[in-house]
Amino acid sequence: MLAGQVLVGWLSSSSFALMVLFGSLRPSAAYFGLTGSEPLTILPLTTEMEEAATKAHYKVCDRLKLEKKQRRMCRRDPGVAETLMEAISMSALECQYQFRFERWNCTLEGRYRASLLKRGFKETAFLYAISSAGLTHALAKACSAGRLERCTCDEAPDLENREAWQWGGCGDNLKYSNKFVKEFLGKKSSKDLRARVDFHNNLVGMKVIKAGVETTCKCHGVSGSCTVRTCWRQLSPFHEVGKQLKQKYEASLKVGSTTNEATGEAGDIPPPRRALGSSGPGTDPLPRTPDLVHLDDSPSFCLASRFSPGTAGRKCYKDKNCESMCCGRGHNTQSRVVTRPCQCQVRWCCYVECKQCTQREEVYTCKD
Repeated sequence: MLAGQVLVGWLSSSSFALMVLFGSLRPSAAYFGLTGSEPLTILPLTTEMEEAATKAHYKVCDRLKLEKKQRRMCRRDPGVAETLMEAISMSALECQYQFRFERWNCTLEGRYRASLLKRGFKETAFLYAISSAGLTHALAKACSAGRLERCTCDEAPDLENREAWQWGGCGDNLKYSNKFVKEFLGKKSSKDLRARVDFHNNLVGMKVIKAGVETTCKCHGVSGSCTVRTCWRQLSPFHEVGKQLKQKYEASLKVGSTTNEATGEAGDIPPPRRALGSSGPGTDPLPRTPDLVHLDDSPSFCLASRFSPGTAGRKCYKDKNCESMCCGRGHNTQSRVVTRPCQCQVRWCCYVECKQCTQREEVYTCKD
């Protein structure tokens, strides 16, 4: 999203994004976007035969490895399956983009994915937040685009929807999207701290989407006068959502009491806190906070482990992140000649003409 061109340019293949967030864990409402056991293929959701189309979107819902309730919600509207896939792809791309300069770069293939999701790291918290945010964003957009049967434009009482639709100002339906996502992800457990932490991080992602809603207006009248004004609500670009969630990741708050198998250290035990929604004393370690929360200290991600492939061979930028990325091991320098389009000009009509410029550049990669 946003800076979609940047994302597309940075990650050349989107097929990887369709499978990257699918893990091998048991189906769980808290793990949306992270549970499928097989890579997805894009299935045709529109065919000549209505029956074939129905079977196609049923098949997509089945391959998502959802819980029974989630699968039923997916099947009842043909557009939901396509929107779920879009949300997964969008979330994966944004995760990889936000962590492209970090030791952990959102690598979730195979065993790394399953190992991460079993632990309560900051990275796990970010995955839940970006996943729920992606689903909320994609559903709201799908409503306004007319791709879902059960919703349409934003139904905000202070906006004239019929007039907005007439002028092409159809608002993103965040109200329907939030309601769907909360039902789809399920309610938190009052006893399981890990489930409550995951649910909290899901809500953080949804709240960032809500906070980014803007009212956009368009004037209509003679000679551009504003005799008639149409307004609608519009979500901020998903790239902005990713940036805010990355900031919340950096400030993530550790809660609870666990033994950290990743580092071999015992987690600190915070003093008992007042239970959420309770007026009396309690022992609930989950505080009220708009930020992400996590249970375990993250591993360094420097060396290959069950959580990541490490940083050996990773590309870095000499004066920017090589020291941190390579964990003190140093980096290799390779010189190469590259040819790129340059001095581009727009010619009438209608094409762009570029010269081919050759230059030598240095590439830095972390040592083993």
